[in-house]
Amino acid sequence: MISVSDAGNFLAEYTAWLWGCGATCIRIEKNVERISHTFGMETEVTVMPRHVQLAVRRENSGSMVVFVRKTMRCGINFSINTGLSRLSWEIADRKIGLDEARKRFNRIVSAGYDRPWQVLLLTSLANASFCRLFGGDFVAMCVVFFATLAGFYLKQIMLCYNRDIRFAFLCCAFFSAAISAGAYVFGWGKTPEIAMATSVLYLIPGVPYINSASDLIDGHYLCAFSRFTDACVLTACLSAGLCGGILLFGIGWL
Repeated sequence: MISVSDAGNFLAEYTAWLWGCGATCIRIEKNVERISHTFGMETEVTVMPRHVQLAVRRENSGSMVVFVRKTMRCGINFSINTGLSRLSWEIADRKIGLDEARKRFNRIVSAGYDRPWQVLLLTSLANASFCRLFGGDFVAMCVVFFATLAGFYLKQIMLCYNRDIRFAFLCCAFFSAAISAGAYVFGWGKTPEIAMATSVLYLIPGVPYINSASDLIDGHYLCAFSRFTDACVLTACLSAGLCGGILLFGIGWL
C-alpha cells in the first residue's frame, strides 16, 4: 500500500515541475487528481506563483497532510509538459506503480529540450517566414534567419546554464537586433527595416500570455495575474534589447 508521505512527496514534485514547464492550472489540477485517485488519495492543490501546496489524505479518511514545494523555473518546455501528462495517464491506466513512476519522472525532467538543433533551425525558418509575411524581401529573410539562429542559440545556452530568463531575453534581443541593424547599415536588401522589426519576434512570450488568459477564465486569478506580469516584463526586456541593438549602430528611431 502506498503511504500518504510517499504519494504526497511525488505529487508535490510533479506539480512543481508541471507549473515550471508552462502547464495551465487546470491541466495541473486534472493530472494531479488523476494520479491521486489511482493511488487511493484525495488531494487539494493550491498553485501560487512561487510555490505549490498539496493537501493529501487517503480517500474517506480523516486529517490531511500538507506538502509544499518551490516551483521550478525551467522555462516553457513542451517536451517535459507532454511527458509528465503522458506519465499521469500511464499511472491512471495502472501500467506502472509509484517506484517506476518516480524513475520515469526523473528521466523526463532531466532530459531537457528534445532535439535542440531541430528546434533551432525550425524557429529560424519560422521567423524568416514572418519577415516575408510583413513584406520583407529574400535578403531580409536571410538576415532574419541568421539573426534568429544566433539569438535563439544564445538563449539555449543561457537557459542551459540557468541564467535569469529576463537577462537572457535582453541579451538575445540585443544580439539579434544588432545583426539585423548591421544589415541595415550596410544596405543589404531593399527592406532592411522589416528585417530589424521581425528579427526578435521569436522571443515574444506568447505561451505565458495565453496561459494567463486560460487561468483567468478558470478562476485562478493570482496565477493569471502573475503570468501576465511575467510576460509583460519579458516583453519589456525584449523591447529594451531591440532598442539597444538598433542604437548601437547609431540608426536612431525609425
